[in-house]
Amino acid sequence: MFDQTEHCLAFLREGDRDRYLCALLTREDRRAPVAALYAFNLELARVRDVTTEPMIGEMRLQWWTDLINGSEHGEASANPVAAELLAAVDEFDLPRAMLLNMIEARRFDLYNDPMPDRNTFEGHAGESVSGLIQLVSMILDRDAAVKSSDAAGHAGVALFVSGCLLLMPQHRARGQVFVPADILSAAGLDAEGFLAGDDKGALQRLVAAFAAYGKDHLQEARNRAASIPPECFAAFLPLGIAAHTLEIAARRSQSIAVKPLAISQWRRQWWLWQAARRGAF
Repeated sequence: MFDQTEHCLAFLREGDRDRYLCALLTREDRRAPVAALYAFNLELARVRDVTTEPMIGEMRLQWWTDLINGSEHGEASANPVAAELLAAVDEFDLPRAMLLNMIEARRFDLYNDPMPDRNTFEGHAGESVSGLIQLVSMILDRDAAVKSSDAAGHAGVALFVSGCLLLMPQHRARGQVFVPADILSAAGLDAEGFLAGDDKGALQRLVAAFAAYGKDHLQEARNRAASIPPECFAAFLPLGIAAHTLEIAARRSQSIAVKPLAISQWRRQWWLWQAARRGAF
């Protein structure tokens, strides 16, 4: 018999090993719906990778929008991630508006429009990454999740910065500029200069400033850690990796923009295990 949960876990193991491990570190009776949410997030995150032009990506995102709105084309059961996601939405009464916001945020990723400012960046992070943390928290403990919403907001920004730093060489190769324009300007760059990469000193200043911006939000999340109920801490586990990534990026600011930051899988697993064991990020 086909196991949809195992499909979601296998999909994560292949495409998002960090959140795959986070799902495994989630208590067993909540693992299936959490894996479904993480798999849904991966489906959205990889749209640009698996499409050849923005219009096709728009169509894929629209399919997910229709699914959440209850007007999907065809049976959701044909897509194991979709089927598991809808089951989680129904079982835990997850807000469909938050899922729709996650989809909408990813439309930005399909194009090469530069990120205009930090407010827009934080809005994107809030709808995509922070929203995912909150949804996972609702699965873990719906009542307790309300207490950690502020921490989730800052955690999402820190995670988004960390992800953008890891993918910066890939984004530059594609012509994408996720770094807010005001941070670019402070480093002496604009979008064109960032993509050209001719001013190595400015790129180094940019990476250092961007990493510091992520660390500031990480600290704000840590300042609010006491508000995260133990039942919901698993939703914040990805910060166990992001905290170290931001530190490494700050130390290697001279190369991050042009050379991918390679962090071994065993080290990432160790950081996650430590965060889970200590209940702290």
